[in-house]
Amino acid sequence: MYVYPSPVQGPSVEWPVWVGSVPQRAAAFQPRTRVRERAEKARSEGNEVVLSGGGGVGKSQLAASLARDLRDRKSSDGQGLDVLVWARATEPDQIITSYADAAEQLKLPGLSSGDSTTAARGFLKWLAATNRRWLVVLDDITDPEAVEEWWPDGSSRSGWVLATTRRDDAWLSGRGRVLIRLGLYSSKEARSYLRGRLTDASCTHLYVPDQADELATALGHLPLALGHAAAYLINKRRTMAGYLALLHDKSSSLGDLLPPSADTEGYGRPVTSALLLSLDAVDEADTTRLARPLLYLASLMDPLGHPAALWTTPPALQHLRIARPAQRRRLRRHHPAVTETEVHSALECLRIYALITQGTDTAPIRMHALTARAVRENIPPNMLPTLARAAADAIGSLWPDRDHDDRELSAALRVNTVYLDHHTFPALWQPTTHPCIYKVSYSLTDAGLHHQAVEYDQETLQRSNNIHGAEHPDTLSTRHNLAISYRAAGRSQEALKLREQVLADYQRLLGPDHPNTLSARNSLAVSYSDAGRSQEALKLHEQVLADYERLLGPDHPSTVGARHNLAVSCSNAGRIQEALKLCEQVLADRERLLGPDHPDTLDARHNLANSYRDAGRTQEALKLCEQVLADYERLLGPDHPNTISARHNLAISYPDAGRNQEALKLFERVLADCERLLGPDHPDTLLARHNLANSYRDAGGGQEALKLFERVLADCARLLGPDHPNTISARNGLANSYRVEGRTQEAIKLCERVLADCERLLSPDHPDALKARHNLA
Repeated sequence: MYVYPSPVQGPSVEWPVWVGSVPQRAAAFQPRTRVRERAEKARSEGNEVVLSGGGGVGKSQLAASLARDLRDRKSSDGQGLDVLVWARATEPDQIITSYADAAEQLKLPGLSSGDSTTAARGFLKWLAATNRRWLVVLDDITDPEAVEEWWPDGSSRSGWVLATTRRDDAWLSGRGRVLIRLGLYSSKEARSYLRGRLTDASCTHLYVPDQADELATALGHLPLALGHAAAYLINKRRTMAGYLALLHDKSSSLGDLLPPSADTEGYGRPVTSALLLSLDAVDEADTTRLARPLLYLASLMDPLGHPAALWTTPPALQHLRIARPAQRRRLRRHHPAVTETEVHSALECLRIYALITQGTDTAPIRMHALTARAVRENIPPNMLPTLARAAADAIGSLWPDRDHDDRELSAALRVNTVYLDHHTFPALWQPTTHPCIYKVSYSLTDAGLHHQAVEYDQETLQRSNNIHGAEHPDTLSTRHNLAISYRAAGRSQEALKLREQVLADYQRLLGPDHPNTLSARNSLAVSYSDAGRSQEALKLHEQVLADYERLLGPDHPSTVGARHNLAVSCSNAGRIQEALKLCEQVLADRERLLGPDHPDTLDARHNLANSYRDAGRTQEALKLCEQVLADYERLLGPDHPNTISARHNLAISYPDAGRNQEALKLFERVLADCERLLGPDHPDTLLARHNLANSYRDAGGGQEALKLFERVLADCARLLGPDHPNTISARNGLANSYRVEGRTQEAIKLCERVLADCERLLSPDHPDALKARHNLA
């Protein structure tokens, strides 16, 4: 096994490396000694630990305590942990983001922050190979199967995995994992907690042992509920007897507020009781009158954290201005503007009463899942649609234009949009679908999470069908997004079929010149190119460009994009000089309109390099390919799909310059990257395998080339069909390999078929047909 060099030799890494926020130690924290001892014993025996229990029992607090102890413990050589990663694990996307951050801080070789998934996998490999001491905490696992791919190898004595979850599936135990269940406080722990909490706040006089037992029983011995109660006692200087009296007074309405049938975990009733009292106190202390509206909004977010900046965005401030209760009856219609200072003051009030947690004004805001649930169940139903739309507007206004601009923020907004939709469904779908629903899809694709994007879009399409109907514009948009995700995931035929349906629907329902129709026509042309239907693609791209120039003007981004796509289509159809001229115009346009480092500008530069190569301008193509690859690696990272494509094109350009050995080495890397990141059957992987076979043949590796060509042809015929250009190209490559190996009759038979295919599908004068005729001769 390869072991990474000791990071001591790499002074650029700042040790130790901490990723994620370990929750702060709760006031009067109870050590849960028996559970802690079991966890320590499991660790000493080389086992990973999963802390399981219902919401509000203190799993994350105990995990944080174990993590801090291990982090700060000094070993025999004077060192504690070298790496500590605290990863939220509600969604795999959150784990990927944390791991990618760790990989970036560790400056792992060959990795960067441009591609989260690849960086995360690199970090996992590092954990399995390093001698450094490490701890990974996976907090709040909700889907064990989805997390399995991202579970570190904790078998080494240098590392340990600690997880928390509400589930107790069999999957969570065995295979070196020990499941430890964490329950409610015992009577002794409850008393100790209340006594310690009140003593620390110099309120010892409020502690009465007998009443403490009664209070703990009334609150179900649930740590979360006891925390709410203690905060109330301290802030209001309320005696335990007085608190119990209020608790009992309100109990008569709890059946209406939280029916037993909704309390699936058995903890909702005591938490709600404590929460209602805390809200009363917050309302009395809150001079801004924004705490309750903010609490309603926060309860719709991911309980493990949402950006605090959400509530100071213009849409949020506008909503809070209307939602804030007027001070006097005569001012009921007057809504003064809300300031950021007032928002921060209201959030501070919520922190004081333990309804939210937040380290600083800019740190993510967290609300325990049970607290959020209790708040949601007390939101007036008629308010929910307005709250949902306001929160979604805030999310949309905060979202970066491109995921790589702020990977962590984009990931957090994706997760919070999904939570918001789940808690308020169908508010974000009526009367129309909120743009944030679509933004999640774009963001997943932009981040390279193609399979997750497909799954999300499939579910979104089903919902839109059910709510709006198959022909509603929102459903058509959702179907269009699914086609984009299919293509990005390499599922070209499914993308093509869906795009034909979308274009037909748009033309029938919206007319031929509607922007959505133009976009659908452009997308279908791209899919025709993917499917090898070059003439249909070319015709459609020419129509799209003419439409955009007529309706939007020559410099509109959609027009420039259509010009770019037409250039690609011209190249595929053998119209090299037209493609080159268009590529030069597109690059000039994008550099002028977007700047030299915009992703679309890089794509244009990449396409121009390909056109230079097609036109035989070898040195210009090679120079531009090298520049494009350097730009992609710098801006997107070494494993981003665009970077791999640029690396592939550079490898293709090397043989034209006589640099065959460099080409072979680069082709091998590209194929390995494609197989690792895209899978063995992705179209880009097939193309990389085909080009590597060519490179083997050119380097004299006849048998290696022949074997690879046979596999490529079988794969292309199976996945793309017998008439796809890549299949024909693979057939031609195999024919050449047969010829080199002296298998002349087999070579002639394949060459005759290739020529017939090219003349039938392209034209007798197409460059590919001329090459096929030359090869047969």
